Amino acid sequence: MTTNRRDFLKIAGLTMGLSLIDTKSAAAPLLKCLGSKTGQKMKLSFQPYNLILKHVFTVASNSRATTPVVLTQIEYDGIIGYGEASMPPYLGESQESVTKFLSKVDLSPFNDPFQLDEILGYIDSIDEKNTAAKASIDIALHDLTGKILNQPMYKIWGLSKENTPNTSFTIGIDAPEIIREKTLEAGDQFKILKVKLGRNNDKEIIETIRSVTDIPLCVDVNQGWTDKQMALDMIYWLKEKNVIFVEQPMKKENPDDMAWLTQHSPLPTIADEALQRLPDVKRVHQVYSGINVKLMKCGGMREAHKMIELARALDMKVMIGCMTETSCAVSAAAQLSPLTDWADLDGNLLIKNDVYDGVKIINGKVTLNDRPGIGIKKLR
Repeated sequence: MTTNRRDFLKIAGLTMGLSLIDTKSAAAPLLKCLGSKTGQKMKLSFQPYNLILKHVFTVASNSRATTPVVLTQIEYDGIIGYGEASMPPYLGESQESVTKFLSKVDLSPFNDPFQLDEILGYIDSIDEKNTAAKASIDIALHDLTGKILNQPMYKIWGLSKENTPNTSFTIGIDAPEIIREKTLEAGDQFKILKVKLGRNNDKEIIETIRSVTDIPLCVDVNQGWTDKQMALDMIYWLKEKNVIFVEQPMKKENPDDMAWLTQHSPLPTIADEALQRLPDVKRVHQVYSGINVKLMKCGGMREAHKMIELARALDMKVMIGCMTETSCAVSAAAQLSPLTDWADLDGNLLIKNDVYDGVKIINGKVTLNDRPGIGIKKLR
């Protein structure tokens, strides 16, 4: 059966919010109408891949020059959806743990990729943790279903690409001359910079950047401050330096001091390490001003969307972030960016060997394309 453009748009409109509803009953007639072959099986494949960073990247707790990822594919009826797992060290995942998890996945009981409730519920039940591995399946499924509908995910969610925010570009902890060089490299490409702090040279880093540019900054302390009064004094100083918010200033295990800091802070405080999945949003409410949602922490696009909606209902600020990733996972996160106040979607810009072409940053703004699914094209 074929459809004209008007009929197709009507079908796409009826499926708006696809990732938030139970699509088991709706999927079969939709797939039939769009010409897909019901009864086809989904085939999952995956391979480890190492990202090479353009610069050694240093935060309060560690430094690295490479990042391990696992690239996934789900093929269905000749269409391929792409996904990715990038492993943040503090969550304890590795290429070995991700490939071990993915080796347990059996998609044969599911006869169409629109069974998102069932498929992702099953994926989540395999193991309590492994959120990056789970995210790689979730991203691939969203890419696949978007390609079947021939629409980008942001349109399926009813969002406008004109509402995407500017993204920050990250400056890691480093020697002053390297920080100055990285800031100059960012040049006029970005309208906000994200600065890693949390060691004993925070003011030196900020002053070095301010010797080069006066554009707005946000800072990510990665739990590096331990004294709440010192943290408050530092935030007041940062406000005078045109910093607009502070991410994870103190240890996630210290919510009382963090709530006090948020109550007294002249700048919004954003939860990162203190927040992982949907139940954590209520837990960090009134402890932080907002949340940083990352697909690798929460298990993918579906749960990220739910977290954003809940945070908005609680009147919290929202940031969409990423790890060091290819354009696959970054483009997936970017599909949600019209819902957010801020974006930190520069992970693909920090690497030398991207595998995909996807979301672009134009004059500092997250710029979505109209490719179906998550909006990527494989390069190699």
